[in-house]
Amino acid sequence: MTLLSSFKKVSGSTSDKEPSVDIALAGKWTLYFVLIGVIAGLGSVVFHYLCQIGGHFFMELIAGYRPPAPAGEHHLMPPTNTPFNPFILLFLPAFGGLLSGWLVYTYAPEAEGHGTDAAIDAYHKKGGFIRGRVPIIKTIASALTLTTGGSGGREGPIAQIGAGFGSFLATILKLSERERRIMMAAGVGAGIGSIFRAPMAGALFAAEVLYRDPEFESEVLIPAGISSVVAYCLFCLVNGWGSLFESPDFIFQNPLELGPYLVLSLVVIIVGFLYVKCFYGVVRIFKAIRVPNHIKPAIGGLCTGLIGFFLPQTLAFGYGFAQKAISNELTIPFLFFLAIGKIFTTSFSIGSGGSGGVFGPSIVIGGAMGGVVGKMFHHILPGVVTEPGAFVIVGMAGFFAAVSNAPISTIIFISEMTNSYHLLLPSLMVCSVSYMASRRWTIYDKQVKSRINSPAHAGDFFVDILQAIRVKDLMHLVKKVEVIPRDMTFGEFRNFFSETKQHYFPVADQNKRLVGIFSSTDIRGVLFSRGIGNLVVMNDVATFDIILTTPSEDLNTVLQKFTIKNIDSLPVVSDDDHGILVGMLNRREVIAYYNEQVQKMTDMSER
Repeated sequence: MTLLSSFKKVSGSTSDKEPSVDIALAGKWTLYFVLIGVIAGLGSVVFHYLCQIGGHFFMELIAGYRPPAPAGEHHLMPPTNTPFNPFILLFLPAFGGLLSGWLVYTYAPEAEGHGTDAAIDAYHKKGGFIRGRVPIIKTIASALTLTTGGSGGREGPIAQIGAGFGSFLATILKLSERERRIMMAAGVGAGIGSIFRAPMAGALFAAEVLYRDPEFESEVLIPAGISSVVAYCLFCLVNGWGSLFESPDFIFQNPLELGPYLVLSLVVIIVGFLYVKCFYGVVRIFKAIRVPNHIKPAIGGLCTGLIGFFLPQTLAFGYGFAQKAISNELTIPFLFFLAIGKIFTTSFSIGSGGSGGVFGPSIVIGGAMGGVVGKMFHHILPGVVTEPGAFVIVGMAGFFAAVSNAPISTIIFISEMTNSYHLLLPSLMVCSVSYMASRRWTIYDKQVKSRINSPAHAGDFFVDILQAIRVKDLMHLVKKVEVIPRDMTFGEFRNFFSETKQHYFPVADQNKRLVGIFSSTDIRGVLFSRGIGNLVVMNDVATFDIILTTPSEDLNTVLQKFTIKNIDSLPVVSDDDHGILVGMLNRREVIAYYNEQVQKMTDMSER
């Protein structure tokens, strides 16, 4: 029983004893999700410190490059006196890729790429199971990739830390696959919600990102909400409260701005398409390269370093530049090259087999393109677009909605991350338009289209579809059969049997009303017995405890009846009078009809 069902039972119970039992059960589940939140929060803290220490050592101390930080974060280490050396940046990501590749492909190959995709795949196809070593390897490998200049986000490893512990806890408690999937998804929401200081969005994201269609995994929402709040509080207790980015009090109050925002929608759709195609194009190229997998992230890192030599702002996280874009401190050319360069550095860093997330780069790319559009319209229509920084925030939301198929959680994400809730209206419009136009591609390759396409819900839809179909929908499959008079002798029946292909024989009285039934199996032992031809009538052979169906019954009930005594055919009788035989319904044809309907629904969902 899940936490959600436990709460439902508590609220709906009327007995004196039941509430305490259900409250205890709900309390147990709450404890599980609190524990997942604690581990995810601690994982966020550890990974944040690893990134700070690694970035200080590799990027600052060795290469002399100190990228700006977002307003909600501060550098832990004092600045160094190392002069900036772009030639070191040329090779540093390759070094990180070499270390990361050796670690991942030696100990946990499934930790390659972006971790959220791996968690989605585990939810749908692996019963929520994640090997215990994966989160640890993912954390170290991602820290190596990102702190040596590789472009990526930090949500991937954190998602796998929370998901991995949720899976581990469910396994040691010997919970069902369904419960393990829920606990794993709760861990995803907790990790992402804490590291980006967006607990509500983290919970919504864990429930929404699983599908391309606008569907939520409702059972995940409450567990992920509990875990995400706990993880967020723990992370903020260590690193301080507040949002990741600071923004002015942007207020949408001019409907004429919707025109430029529509242009922004088109821009993020185009750039989002470029991002997805570029990323998976690089993935395919590196899969085709005939070199050991351990080496591939180093080659990707070298390509990243080559871009970073000319555009160092495209390396590592890039959140500080997104902050500067919100504050209107960057030029249009800088923002444009930041966005385009970030697409390629992320593709090479992660698509080659390196470790990191894809959400973080998405908000930088989207924010940069939002800044480009906002500043251009500010020059063209200064009376309409008065705050270009507002377009940065809306661009973040619209771009990630375009590449993730998760528009609702994205709107909440950006609002929480920027502490800007006055832009919900333009964000809703841009995210809706970009989502509708971009549903055919996604940065999360392991997303399935809808619940019907998920192996995790195959059994659910079996029952749902069968309950939606009535016997009357299958009347074309109901066969007319010969009815056996109850006073027919066995000898007469034997002659009839030699000329028929029937296997089930309804028995009727003198008024042709159904009174019994028997099968060829029932009489097989005496079919050729001598001396009973005129002594036995078919009324003696038939069973009067008839299992039957009516046109109004659903197929789920019908199949249950088929399995009661393992029978292959059921009499179909009138709804108003069970003595009136309509015909016989065959189990094989019912199953074939069901498979046909499932295929039709699958085909429709894939269009």
